Amino acid sequence: MKVVLQHLTKRFPNRNKKGPDVIAVNDFTFEIPDGKLIGLLGPSGCGKSTTLNLISGLEAPTSGQIFFGDDDVTKLPPENRGVGLVFQNYALYPHLTVRQNILFPLQNLKGEQKLSKEVMLRKAEEAARLVQIERLMDRKPSEMSGGQQQRVAIARALVKMPRVLLLDEPLSNLDARLRLQTREEIRRIQRETGITTIFVTHDQEEAMSISDLIVVMKEGVVHQIGKPQEVYDHPVNLFVAKFLGTPPINVFRGEVKNGVLRLGEDEVLRVKGVTDREVFVGIRPEGFILDENGPLCCQTRAVEVMGRDTSVVSTHPAAVSETIRSIIPSEDRVEVGKDQVRFAVKPFKLHLFDAQTEESIPFDAE
Repeated sequence: MKVVLQHLTKRFPNRNKKGPDVIAVNDFTFEIPDGKLIGLLGPSGCGKSTTLNLISGLEAPTSGQIFFGDDDVTKLPPENRGVGLVFQNYALYPHLTVRQNILFPLQNLKGEQKLSKEVMLRKAEEAARLVQIERLMDRKPSEMSGGQQQRVAIARALVKMPRVLLLDEPLSNLDARLRLQTREEIRRIQRETGITTIFVTHDQEEAMSISDLIVVMKEGVVHQIGKPQEVYDHPVNLFVAKFLGTPPINVFRGEVKNGVLRLGEDEVLRVKGVTDREVFVGIRPEGFILDENGPLCCQTRAVEVMGRDTSVVSTHPAAVSETIRSIIPSEDRVEVGKDQVRFAVKPFKLHLFDAQTEESIPFDAE
């Protein structure tokens, strides 16, 4: 089921009453392809959950339209949209068993949709098997781990085979290892069912690892939509570049003059097609090459050996942040105690942004 959002906008009255309305979602237009998993990504307060609430029908848009396939569902109540919704806090009924929690949406079906007891039980068992909790059907939520409770919530959302599955930060309450395991399970379940799924998170690694497409938002505005690797490799502006990546991108103040990119006193790279101007320069941590004759000279702060990689923490006068973090292969040895370290830079891991607009500047490296 494809989901189409056309000029979707949501305004909330300002609590002050004297100030302007708060625009939570601003003119969001996007077509979510059938059967894909989409990650809505952005910092807290960017409008992710509000967008999800608009799609589910829990919030009414100020303007714009929402289509499920060819059906305009903009004014349709939530119970008639055919959505499955999984919240951050699971929202399970504590006095009911796993089986009863999963059955609950089916027991509320009326009219032609009403099912026999045998069919409901069969569907509940199928949903439990899908999320691998079929052995826990007689337990109550208090007798289960957080990860198991989250699987019950997903099974409850899937049991009536919704047209669209909506997940609102479903992994936030889990520890790191369980988050990794559960996100892999969500991806597996989505592929097996083929249900169009919209996944809201502020964790960029989480979104990039399981999404077919990601939507990066800030203050209600969509900044970039694309495949995770494409957005990471080709950010449209400095905000997207800084938001994606762990460790985050290193940002410098630089200058392009006569086709040469300068960071302070260092002539780092020749760049074709860029007029003379001041720029922000983003270099991914993996974009540094240890080179004793390299053009970028940094002052060493620390060397952290992490097994597979080595992290070099350094400083540079042109750096915006206090420190620079460079990730290099562990076989490249950095002299501990040495005051300076020199790097060459991988051109495809370096990004230029206009100093005023912060928009990306295309260039060809020589």
